[in-house]
Amino acid sequence: MQKLAGIGASKGIAIGKLTICVSIDDNNIEKIPVQDVPAELERLENAKRLAVDALNAVYLSALKRVGEKNSMIFQIHIMMLQDEDFFGAIRNRVRENKVNAESAVWETGKEFSNIFAQMEDEYMRGRAADVIDISKRMIRTLNPAYANGLDTITEHTVVAAADLMPSETVQIDPEKVLAFLTREGSKSSHSAILARTLGIPAVVGLAEQYPRLADGDEVIVDGGTGEVIVRPDAETLAAYRRMQAEYEQRRRELQQVRGTKAVTKTGIEIEINANIGHPGDVEKVLENDADGIGLFRSEFLYMENNTFPSEEQQFSAYRAVLEKMDGKRVIIRTLDLGADKQVPYLDLPKEENPALGYRAIRISLDRRELFVTQLRALARASAFGRLAVMFPMIISVDEVRECKSVLEQVKQQLSDENIAFAPDFEVGIMVETPAAVMMSAELAREIDFFSIGTNDLTQYTLAADRMNHKIADLFDSRNPAVLRMIEMTVENGKKAGIWTGICGESAADTALTEFYARIGVRELSVTPSAVLELKREVQQLSV
Repeated sequence: MQKLAGIGASKGIAIGKLTICVSIDDNNIEKIPVQDVPAELERLENAKRLAVDALNAVYLSALKRVGEKNSMIFQIHIMMLQDEDFFGAIRNRVRENKVNAESAVWETGKEFSNIFAQMEDEYMRGRAADVIDISKRMIRTLNPAYANGLDTITEHTVVAAADLMPSETVQIDPEKVLAFLTREGSKSSHSAILARTLGIPAVVGLAEQYPRLADGDEVIVDGGTGEVIVRPDAETLAAYRRMQAEYEQRRRELQQVRGTKAVTKTGIEIEINANIGHPGDVEKVLENDADGIGLFRSEFLYMENNTFPSEEQQFSAYRAVLEKMDGKRVIIRTLDLGADKQVPYLDLPKEENPALGYRAIRISLDRRELFVTQLRALARASAFGRLAVMFPMIISVDEVRECKSVLEQVKQQLSDENIAFAPDFEVGIMVETPAAVMMSAELAREIDFFSIGTNDLTQYTLAADRMNHKIADLFDSRNPAVLRMIEMTVENGKKAGIWTGICGESAADTALTEFYARIGVRELSVTPSAVLELKREVQQLSV
């Protein structure tokens, strides 16, 4: 029996036989001279067409399984594969070096990946893994011998791979794959996020321990602790089977929470809402019995478009969500592009520190025509449900007043045009900068609610890039400095008579639920799948 320690990326316990997936790396990509270069180039072009078709199919499948937000990565892969700089470099390698297409794709992919990995821009650094992903897809399309085996799994198994790319993870069938393990990866990687969405236990980042895994081994995977036990003895196996049964029992018991309110034993009610990124995600919100939507990321409309979405297009999307939620509050965040969320047609400048740059409300207040279009669509949609509007990345009272001024102008326009809207829908801000925390007493007098975005607030408070795996241990939403920031914001909100919610990742951290209830947080917004567990956690508190 061996015990391996990785990173718990998706909760759950799995026990089963191990299937090692074929990896693609420098050791198994052979460089072969070719005589017929035109034929090799034609083979390359055919593979590209097939890969694009396959990615489109994966995208459509992912839309149904994991929602729009988690599916956008495949649209990015299609654009990258069709990029002439990238594909042209592959073509040139075949032509000039007279080598096989597989080696040309791999060498070019590594070259571009290294370039991206060294960039200052956070979003561009994130494309390094995507280049490797699409390179592997091309190689597997060119040569079936490199197939990873995920699509041929016919029995319950635990899958292990050096790394699972997003397009590979989304192929995993939860009915056949009990869990997955990877040598590389982090808790915030695309594959880890997809595993949580699909409800598959996962442990990533096994690093130098990975070679200790062998095909056919029996393993125990604890996606909560990150522990992997290889060839367990009878006693350990029996203990984990009991733990697995208890875990599944707890999941079944969660269904009893459905239809109830999140009220502590002392009578404090906390609203448990869901975060979404697309109108199609509303079904998951309703399935999981959320009290409302605490964060609707409106930028999906911009990211899935080739040009700026029109007022009508936005209005239709917002109205659809409000109508489906049938009177439950829907908080829609205004445009939050920039930093790690880019769209080509917005033509954002290259920045040394994009997370601190031209983004979110700064773009909206600078590009007034975009802001007015969105606010008109939002105000019109307010006539069809309980809308609340939230402004992101606020640092000052002046910004809030400017946003409210534009909103009042929009309301006046709609009145003049005899277009219906709800005149008194709530207006709030995201508190995600230390500046907003320090000004929260003044800001609270301007608005109806605070929603604390703990991801960015943690990043800016601790000066720790949340996408940098090297300092992952520093990015800690439980850090006392972050908790003091949150407590100060909530206290200043209470003094002004407004409510405060949490919409970042730490809203689902049950180790913090009691703290949030005690200081006066009255709304928590989490991924839909975490709603019932969080409701039960609140119901068990005696605050």
